[in-house]
Amino acid sequence: MTFELTILALAGLLHIAQFALASYMANVDVGPRYTTSPRDRMPSREMRTTTARLLRAYDNSAVMLPLFGLGVVIITLSDQSTALTRGAAALYLAARAAYTPAYAFGWQPWRSYIWLVAMACCAALFLAALI
Repeated sequence: MTFELTILALAGLLHIAQFALASYMANVDVGPRYTTSPRDRMPSREMRTTTARLLRAYDNSAVMLPLFGLGVVIITLSDQSTALTRGAAALYLAARAAYTPAYAFGWQPWRSYIWLVAMACCAALFLAALI
């Protein structure tokens, strides 16, 4: 398995961990009666700010992970792994790992900068594939 694919697998595990944490916090805040329901109505209790932020961070991860995965697949299938693509993959994982606490704790403007680093890593993979 290539280095980039290994990082993709780790990014998938990070995504699952984010889901588990956000789900646990939501269960604590609004209760399992609501979280296991079809959610046809708003919860009777509000979520804490941190919980809502964790859910938004997870949603952002759900948007970014396919983009990163596509870049990794293109690099792997075209056999274009380089130090640049390995570095971009590793930096992407580090940025995504930092993004969740940055979002949860409201680190402004750092959360946006961390997101930008991850997006730039995705772009680097696509550009490297085209060169």
